[in-house]
Amino acid sequence: MPRYGRQPASDIRGGKWLSRWLVAVLLASITLLQTGCGDRAWNAPYPSSEAKSNTLYSSFSERPKHLDPARSYAANEYAFIGQIYEPPLQYHFLKRPYQLVPLAAEAVPQPRFFDHEGNSLPDDAAAERIAFSEYEIRIRPGMHYQPHPALARMEDGTYRYHDLAPEQIESVNRLADFSHTGFREVTAEDFVYQIKRLADPAIHSPIASIMSEYIVGFPEFAAILGEARTSRSGEGGWLDLRNHRLQGVELLDRYRFKVRLHGKYPQFVYWLAMTFFAPMPWEADLFYSQPGLAERNINLNWYPIGSGPFMLSENNPNLRMVLARNPNFHGEAYPSEGEPGDRAQGMLEDAGKPLPLIDKAVYSLEKEVIPRWNKFLQGYYDTSGVSSDSFDQAVEFGSGGEATLTDEMREKDIHLATAVETSIFYLGFNMADPVIGGDSAENRYLRQAISIAVDFEEYISIFSNGRGVVAHGPLPPGIFGSREGVDGINRVVFDVVDGEPRRKSLREARELMVKAGYPGGKSAKTGKALVLNYESASAGPDSKHLLNWMRKQFRKLGIQLVIRATDYNRFQEKLRKGTGQLFMFGWNADYPDPENFLFLLYGPNGKVEHAGENAVNYDNPEFNRLFEQMKNMDNTPQRQAIIDRMVEILRHDAPWIWGFYPKGFSLYHGWYGNVKPNLMANNTLKYKRVDAATRLERQQAWNPPVVWPLYLLMILLVAIVVPAIRHYRKRERSSAR
Repeated sequence: MPRYGRQPASDIRGGKWLSRWLVAVLLASITLLQTGCGDRAWNAPYPSSEAKSNTLYSSFSERPKHLDPARSYAANEYAFIGQIYEPPLQYHFLKRPYQLVPLAAEAVPQPRFFDHEGNSLPDDAAAERIAFSEYEIRIRPGMHYQPHPALARMEDGTYRYHDLAPEQIESVNRLADFSHTGFREVTAEDFVYQIKRLADPAIHSPIASIMSEYIVGFPEFAAILGEARTSRSGEGGWLDLRNHRLQGVELLDRYRFKVRLHGKYPQFVYWLAMTFFAPMPWEADLFYSQPGLAERNINLNWYPIGSGPFMLSENNPNLRMVLARNPNFHGEAYPSEGEPGDRAQGMLEDAGKPLPLIDKAVYSLEKEVIPRWNKFLQGYYDTSGVSSDSFDQAVEFGSGGEATLTDEMREKDIHLATAVETSIFYLGFNMADPVIGGDSAENRYLRQAISIAVDFEEYISIFSNGRGVVAHGPLPPGIFGSREGVDGINRVVFDVVDGEPRRKSLREARELMVKAGYPGGKSAKTGKALVLNYESASAGPDSKHLLNWMRKQFRKLGIQLVIRATDYNRFQEKLRKGTGQLFMFGWNADYPDPENFLFLLYGPNGKVEHAGENAVNYDNPEFNRLFEQMKNMDNTPQRQAIIDRMVEILRHDAPWIWGFYPKGFSLYHGWYGNVKPNLMANNTLKYKRVDAATRLERQQAWNPPVVWPLYLLMILLVAIVVPAIRHYRKRERSSAR
């Protein structure tokens, strides 16, 4: 028999287990509290190993569709490929007006001119004498591609992955599954190969039609490739473009090639700064063409290959995309000069330093605006746009209309960068429409009256949070030919009061309506109200206020505006067929030259008759003549005078209500350096700098751990468990007695 007062061993273990469990929970809670005082915030969305790294953090909202430089033509795609590929030229990061400087090329090429007989012409030869222009481009030696499986070789020099067996392809799902990579020097042949890709009808390059007009033999070469692919129908595989000659592009030696153009086309050098003309190794074209890889998203649209400062090390568009430093980058230095004032603003603190200044850039997918904004305020994104939802929290306007930051933003050492974009949004009149278009005086008065009535100052205030500048013509600020100040005011729509534009009164607009034959908005001939159709590609609830506002503008003149909302494809079809009357449209510059805007109103570019970009089908013979004279001129006072005359013609004819030039607003933290908006360059990531230590310090300060729930949990545990242990022991002692 056991002696009285002795507890069973199992009961003793049970009591000790409860005590030890309580101690373990308390220790775990204390450990968590201590962790909150560590080297990163509790809610940090990045690994602790990256807390102090030289990494830039940003976000994206839409998956880039094309990362192939022959196909990409969207801003969200350029944000990535602009850092990976190196075309011959680039825009100077700091200087304004925008200035082309060498990138892959050793110098900005100067054209040589020839007549039809092949005789050389002087540089100042008249454009009508020039039959051909030649650009010789010498690329810099020593540039190398990033590590890539397409360039991996065997010990005997043959390419390791150029003839993959079906079972090998079955075993890979991403580019990283190939265990070997290689690299080689960039050569002139790679630039020639890429230009040939632009002509390949299988690639559908968006600039193929433009290049067909200028590069000698380009359309014929495209036809040859089309026939070659047709003859191979069903075979698939790779078409080696090296075996087909493009007349206007000639390889001279390892580092030189030549491009021959029809006539004079000075804007060609701007195209040389776009990734369309970046080098492409034939090995990559062959590698990606192997059957079965495209089905696994192993292609150029998913995995680019370039010689630039960064390479796409992670492509998971449903989560994040990562640009990492290219270990084979040839090197480049931060610019040592800029505009007046750049030094005072700290833009030259890194002058001469090797680029890139960061090691990595991490872009996280953020489909919703509010989470993206909150993470920026928490310090987890280095920079942010300003959405309508957060605009009032971030920006306020002074008495003079200038944009400034709110106190909340300044307290966080957040900065604001603004720039008028090289874009325009306009309200277009279909000049092929008998009611609103044409060149009759009556219809012109009608367009002028509507131009006065539609208050784009109000539009910018209501729908763009003040982020825009009212347009007085087709050329945004910063584009050669654009006039500033009093000289740039559209006198058809505005009066000049104390040197500033003031929109003409509705009384003057109604007087124009009388001249147009629509007094009070009714036809003087029939007595019926004037009804106009507005084509809208926005049919959702968010567009309701905008469309109501548009009706209100026309109602000022007694005009009934009928909204014909449809999807974007149907909207485009109406433009192609010319069945619409009025519509809102926009244009973003491909390059900083007035030709890139004025061609939108050149008659032979009419949308209906010629399938061009002249969406309003405007066709004025004098304007057309001046455009043909102006488009290939150098930027001289003579060119400015011609542009001034063209703009006056457009203001008088009013084929557009000139609308506004959007103004870009972006925010960035104090630890994010070298921020200067560059609306032409797509490769500015290499100039950016981050102070990781300051960022980490502020992340910790702005995201303090919420510890009171843990303290409360500890108190509750003690309050519950300790009495339970006492009760348990008391019961055991009672049982023992």
